[in-house]
Amino acid sequence: MHDIEPYTAWKILYDSSEDHRSPFFGRPYHEALCSSTIYNYYIHPQWDGFGSSTLYLKILYADYDLNFCVIELLGEWNDCLYNDIMFLKRNVVDDMIDRGIRKFILIGENVLNFHASENDYYQEWVEDAENGWIALLNIRDYVMGEFRGIFADNYVSMGGILNHIKWRTLQPLQLFDIVNRLITKKLIASNSQEP
Repeated sequence: MHDIEPYTAWKILYDSSEDHRSPFFGRPYHEALCSSTIYNYYIHPQWDGFGSSTLYLKILYADYDLNFCVIELLGEWNDCLYNDIMFLKRNVVDDMIDRGIRKFILIGENVLNFHASENDYYQEWVEDAENGWIALLNIRDYVMGEFRGIFADNYVSMGGILNHIKWRTLQPLQLFDIVNRLITKKLIASNSQEP
């Protein structure tokens, strides 16, 4: 697991440790010393911990004018035993919402497992991010099944085209434009079906 690095091609555009509005502002990183673990497996030192023992993240990009961010995730998302969604919401998302972020693109290809609990924090997240959304990209089918099992997909957009976006070939604003258009179409389509 220590070989899985957060995506670095956008670092010239954005670095969360240099963004005074980021929850990780000023955080020092060691280039080679692995000290964090997931189930006794060392992970790359560039991942950020936020209180969970099994899930780590990296804010790859944040744009406070367009009110969006891109967050890459690594590990096991375990709401059942460790309440990871609470740590994510309280220690990262709330700070970002307070600074104007309303649209969250979560990269989930390195989420190796998901253990569901309740969907209250997902509902709260969407309510707090007024007129915003959460999109989960490129997640594994069995992880998506677990999310859908607790109806978290009522709050988090996932699957379909979102699971096949080649986001590494894009610049952050291009990715945002694609995801925003897809989410907007979905919201418009779901609103038009209401009586």
